[in-house]
Amino acid sequence: MPVLLQPHPLSHRKLHIALVGNPNSGKSSLFNSLTGLNQKVGNFPGVTVDKKTGTTRLDDRTEAELIDLPGTYSLYPRRADEWVAYKVLMGADTDLKADVVLLVADASNLKRNLLFCSQMIDLKIPVVMALTMNDIASKKGIKIDISGLEADLGIPVVAVNPRKNKGLNELKKVLAQVVKLGNNAAPRDFIDNKKLAPQAIDALQELDTSLSDYAAVHYLINHESFPLSENVQRKIEQIEIDHKFNPTKTQAEEIMQRYTRIRQLMQQNVLEPGPLEKKLFTDKLDNLLLHHTWGYVILLSVLFLLFQSIFWLAAFPMDGIEWGFAEISGWLGTHLPSGWWSDLIINGLVAGLSGILVFVPQIMILFGLITILEDTGYMARVSFLSDRLMRKVGLNGKSVMPMVSGFACAVPAIMSARNIENRKERLLTIMVTPLMSCSARLPVYTILISLVIDDTYYFGFLSLQGLVMMALYLLGTVMALIVSYVMKWFINISEKSFFILELPIYRAPRWKNVVITMVEKARIFVTDAGKVIMIISLLLWFLSSYGPGDRMEKTETKYVALIQQMPDQIDSLQKQLSTEKLQNSYAGVLGQFIEPAIQPLGYDWKIGISLITSFAAREVFVGTMATLYSVEESDDSSLRAKLQSAKHADGSKVYTLAAALSLMVFYVLAMQCMSTLAVVKRETKSWKWPTIQLIYMTVLAYGMSWITYVIFS
Repeated sequence: MPVLLQPHPLSHRKLHIALVGNPNSGKSSLFNSLTGLNQKVGNFPGVTVDKKTGTTRLDDRTEAELIDLPGTYSLYPRRADEWVAYKVLMGADTDLKADVVLLVADASNLKRNLLFCSQMIDLKIPVVMALTMNDIASKKGIKIDISGLEADLGIPVVAVNPRKNKGLNELKKVLAQVVKLGNNAAPRDFIDNKKLAPQAIDALQELDTSLSDYAAVHYLINHESFPLSENVQRKIEQIEIDHKFNPTKTQAEEIMQRYTRIRQLMQQNVLEPGPLEKKLFTDKLDNLLLHHTWGYVILLSVLFLLFQSIFWLAAFPMDGIEWGFAEISGWLGTHLPSGWWSDLIINGLVAGLSGILVFVPQIMILFGLITILEDTGYMARVSFLSDRLMRKVGLNGKSVMPMVSGFACAVPAIMSARNIENRKERLLTIMVTPLMSCSARLPVYTILISLVIDDTYYFGFLSLQGLVMMALYLLGTVMALIVSYVMKWFINISEKSFFILELPIYRAPRWKNVVITMVEKARIFVTDAGKVIMIISLLLWFLSSYGPGDRMEKTETKYVALIQQMPDQIDSLQKQLSTEKLQNSYAGVLGQFIEPAIQPLGYDWKIGISLITSFAAREVFVGTMATLYSVEESDDSSLRAKLQSAKHADGSKVYTLAAALSLMVFYVLAMQCMSTLAVVKRETKSWKWPTIQLIYMTVLAYGMSWITYVIFS
């Protein structure tokens, strides 16, 4: 049977600190302050739960890895992310052992936070408490005797303010001291856990004498979820039977005992104001922002400003990046000798790279603004305001967070739906979240809007392009609600639904955290999505530059003869040669094969190629078009200019208002993302739901795009 969190030989391995605490306790702020840019995000082995880790230096000789475990209110898990934290703390995670637990507690809600803290203490593992939100507690008139609290709990308590970097050096010193002392567990139990089930606990401790009384209680309750041998599992089951162990009754008695002890501790160490004290600024602001009328008006205004800002703030850096790549392409075209390798560099590498970097400013701005909304506490209010509407379509207020996160990326958004306890609402949320316009669609919207929508302003500040952008985002949201309403009648899962949400206090955004998020998301876009875009750009260059059989050679021979006959029309003939070579290439043959199916939507064969390649990642659309049109024309004009002048064989424009709007609607509603399908399969543990998702979204996208094209033609 595993021994729980025994001290490790730290000189031979990196120190691991588990960061735990209640949601909205300031845990993320502390993590960011301690680790800075030394962070990475992955998944815990075997589960789709974010694993956020970072390194921090405690002193000159001690470097530690900080593991940010999912937030939880107690040591009794209900959701998948809470189980991850629980197994680490119980020593039942075979891949991760925490040497020290850094427990974050909100000073302004200390009573609630002490439940989880007291459970950590009784596990007899090294615990250090970081007391946050002290400024909020002070505003509420709460005074805490930290030294008295430290003495009563039996663990170190350090007051910190991560936003202002206060108390962090002292916290690091305390952590380093705890490491040097080894198993610095609290000297006494918070409550008398032995009384909960004395005979069963004694019997279990005969199997493993290292177990604390409280750890034994948890092994009796949740041993089936721990990696124990079949023999040990049978022995624990027999102990439960022999001593008539009742887990529900035991848990209820434990919580009652803990809150009795917590009340005593609060009376001794915490001075709180009376109930008639003046309301905080947060309460007054909520009266406006959560108002049954003005709350929704303000919400729509915030979303409107969000999408307007994406255009306002990103215009200059995007123009600068486009100009820079046009200059680079022109310089390379002038100085490099003609040949296949120079063509590969200019029309493959440079064109693909420009299709990646030009949208970095907008992605950084979108993520930065969303982070500000989360940091200030307003995003939780969005969930609260939306609960009534969500329930009408089969969801609840907690569905809003994954759906809003879907504006950034559907993959982590779908994974975050695990916070929804109700299985039907969770499944519905997963099924409709990909309809929210993720950041990967942003490059597509931007290039198409700039092609067909005038850059005009109403009243001097309302951008028409921004309004169209907002309309696209709203279209995805409205369709998600409609699809959820329809699907709720076909998913037969009966389960009671509850919406319990803690509204965090309003705070000024942590600008360091905003900057870190913007840089991190831009890096992920460039390195992860960028790899796919570059690979597909190079593949497309090959498919666009070579063709089956001797088609390309015959085309070149034909135009060499024509140029000799009409040397005065050499520029026109060279453009015709580029176009005809592209039509006879592998890419051209593929595009023309699917063209009949997409022609009713107003698309040509080049758009068809982009639809196929962008199934790997939607943002590949722009890189594909950049590669195709760079291959076709050798001048250094921008991609927007090339698309603007693109024509069908009959001389009509390709990107008319009707065709561009149809294409935008298609990208709003189509799945077009292999990664999303993969994560849906992983979350639902079945190919049934991703298959249904792919089919309904494709049919919906095709139908709505056709209707759009017909209306605007």
